[in-house]
Amino acid sequence: MNKLLLIDGHAYAYRSFYAIKELKSPEGMAVNAIYGFIKALTKMRSDLGPTHVLVVWDGGLSAERLKRWPAYKAQRPSMPDDLRPQFERIRHYLSAAGVADFCADGVEADDHIGCVARLAADAGWQVIIASADKDFMQLVDDRIGLLNPNDKSGMVWGAEQVRAKSGVNPDQVADWLALMGDQVDNIPGVPGVGPKTAASLLGQFGSVDKIYERIAEVKSPRLAAALDASKPLVYKNLDLVRLQSVPCEFIPDQVKPGAEDTPRLQDLLAQFGFKGMLRELMESKTGRLAGLN
Repeated sequence: MNKLLLIDGHAYAYRSFYAIKELKSPEGMAVNAIYGFIKALTKMRSDLGPTHVLVVWDGGLSAERLKRWPAYKAQRPSMPDDLRPQFERIRHYLSAAGVADFCADGVEADDHIGCVARLAADAGWQVIIASADKDFMQLVDDRIGLLNPNDKSGMVWGAEQVRAKSGVNPDQVADWLALMGDQVDNIPGVPGVGPKTAASLLGQFGSVDKIYERIAEVKSPRLAAALDASKPLVYKNLDLVRLQSVPCEFIPDQVKPGAEDTPRLQDLLAQFGFKGMLRELMESKTGRLAGLN
C-alpha cells in the first residue's frame, strides 16, 4: 500500500532547536535545529517506511482566523534569531535529499496538511501525520494516523489513542477544543470547562450542537449558565479549531522521494559540520556502488 508521511516542518524544527543546545558549524552558525530535524526525518523514514514524503511549512497565520479572532496566536514569542536562518538551510537539505516540501504565504501548515491528508486518504492511501499538534487528532480515521513525537513509544496513533488522550472520538475533537479552548493558540474556552468536563459533556450529548439543543439537561446549573453565556464564543472557537479548506493538490509523483544530489549533500553536511552524517553518506554511496559491480 502507498504510504504518505506528512511532516509538520516548523514543529520539528522548533522541537530540535530547543532540545539540542549550542551546536555550531565550523563557521560558527547555529545548526542545532538542522541537526535534530535531519535526525528525526531519517528515523521516521527508517521506522515507518513511507513510499512518499512531504514536509509542510507554515506560511503565516490564516487571514480568516485572524478576522474571526485578532488575538489568535498573538501570545507566541517571536522566533529566536538563531533559528530563523536554519529553516532555509533545512529546505536546502531537503531539496538535495530529494524530499518534497511546501510553503505558501498565508497558509498554515495544519490546513495544508489536512487538505493533502484527506485527498490521499480518499484515494486509498495510508497517511501518517508527524506532529504533536492536537488539532490533527480530528483527522484520525482508518486511513489517517498520527505520529506524536511526545509519545516515546513511536506508535502511530489511531482512534483508540486519540480517545485515551482526549476522552473523545476523533470526530469530536474540534468540539472538545472549542469547549475548553486552546492556550497554545490563545483561544479562550468556556469558564470552568477543562478537558475532562468537555469530554464528559460530549460523552453525554455527542456534539456542541446537541449540547445547546438540550442545555436544560446539563445537571450543574453553574455549568449550564457558563455554557449558555459562552455560546457565541464556542461557535467562534469551532471556526478557529477546525482545519480550514484551502486550495491544494495531491499529485503522488510530486511527493515521491527523488534521487539524492550526493555532491550537494556532501557540501551541505560539510558546511554544517555534521561529520558523522557525512561519513554515513559516503559509506552508503560506496555500498551502493559496490552492489552495482
